[in-house]
Amino acid sequence: MKLSTSHSSLVARTCLSAHHRTCPLLSQFPVSNASFPTSHHQRPSPTRSFTTTRPTLSWLLPTVGDRIKTRKGRPRVATGGSTRGTTLMYGDYGLRLHDHHRRISAAQLKNGEEVIKQRLRGMKYRLYMRINANIGVYTSGNDTRMGKGKGRFDYWASRVAVSKIIFELKGEIHEQVARDAFRLAGNKLPGMYEFVKKGDPPVMGITKLSEGTTVADLRRPRKKLPMEATAARLPSTS
Repeated sequence: MKLSTSHSSLVARTCLSAHHRTCPLLSQFPVSNASFPTSHHQRPSPTRSFTTTRPTLSWLLPTVGDRIKTRKGRPRVATGGSTRGTTLMYGDYGLRLHDHHRRISAAQLKNGEEVIKQRLRGMKYRLYMRINANIGVYTSGNDTRMGKGKGRFDYWASRVAVSKIIFELKGEIHEQVARDAFRLAGNKLPGMYEFVKKGDPPVMGITKLSEGTTVADLRRPRKKLPMEATAARLPSTS
């Protein structure tokens, strides 16, 4: 004699309930009727394994996981000098690193971001972050002997070269208010920073390209070549 689907599921629930009453270990977990569908049409529909919503990325985390343990390293700077990342692209005001390159942790960058948002609370603005904390920092214990490995992951950080823009601000904000917000953010970050506005000249190293200073002048060797020095000492034939 063949049993219907609903009858067989009812028998299974009855047997499992009786087994729960007799077994002291399984009696702690109650049996739900929802786990036994009575028919094929009442089974839960499978969930979608994909979504069309764009994931929200954090600037304090790398977009791709760390495959290898990164070295301490230094910021990449072009051999012949570069002005990339030293001017504003999106906003009207910005905060630029002034003294020398540094490695800034994600916690310090987060503190600077929160200070700016707290100072500009209630105003219409948009904050842009020009760097990303994508460098892993690994540490080991104080009593660890040499040759025991690089250590465990500690936190994410960012290598910031000199004269690089970190924050940009755009909106209906007065210049003095923006200066005060970036001043508070600079106090939370290591190093010295300067306030820049839209239209300010780019910087190569620590030299601003203004008042007749060009990239070609900075790339020209400062020390005269031997032939030029010899030609300058020779008397003119005219």
